[in-house]
Amino acid sequence: MSSALSTQVGFLIRRSMLRTLRQPAAVIPSITFPLILFGINAGGLAAAAQIPGFPADSYLDFIFAFPFIQGALFGATMAGGDLARDIETGFLNRLSLTPVSRVALLAGLMGGVVGLALLQGLVFVTVGVLAGVQFAAGVGGVAVMLVLMALTALGFGGLGAWLAVRTGSGEAVQGAFPLFFVAIFLSSVNLPRELIAVDWFRAVATWNPVSYLIEGMRSLVITGWDPTALALAFAVAAALVVLGLTAAAAGMRTRLGRT
Repeated sequence: MSSALSTQVGFLIRRSMLRTLRQPAAVIPSITFPLILFGINAGGLAAAAQIPGFPADSYLDFIFAFPFIQGALFGATMAGGDLARDIETGFLNRLSLTPVSRVALLAGLMGGVVGLALLQGLVFVTVGVLAGVQFAAGVGGVAVMLVLMALTALGFGGLGAWLAVRTGSGEAVQGAFPLFFVAIFLSSVNLPRELIAVDWFRAVATWNPVSYLIEGMRSLVITGWDPTALALAFAVAAALVVLGLTAAAAGMRTRLGRT
């Protein structure tokens, strides 16, 4: 990376992170909402741990991956919403008249998404440990879980950015959030796939890539180092990153080409 490009990226990442931190109304829900649902699910579904064949002694450990996935989804709405606001206010058009490259624009935006994801992840880990969650993979497992969350947030953030440049509307980005949210609940987030009794639900959860992200994170808590689960999780995360960033870059090129 040239010094000019790295400088551009650095400034834009700083701008993205500062803008995020200056919006408590956006940052606080991205942390508290996943934790609230985590607490509700952990308490309301605790009896599921008594099902024969359930893979964990504690449902708290089993459901702990939930806030990480939901928190990563906020990357899509945060990135997309910020970029849509730049489009609506004309900032992106003005920026396109400067020497700033599309790579720097996208990298700066995604840097803010990853920064938020790491902040969320550290809070989730702290709350989980205080609540009694124990990582079978130890401290190294915590680090891997944070990396997985950051990659997932990066992929979803790319999709959010693509929606923003395609529509130019923050409302359209926000309107897509429920679709992402439904994808979580049509996965193996609440029960292992082998214990889902409804055939169509089990089939959907099996085909749903979110299931493999959740199961990879979950393995670090209840199993330890599971090479298969982690390989699948990282493969899905990498595919999501490639898809999201490729779509966002193509959309950015089209959007800037019209200005």
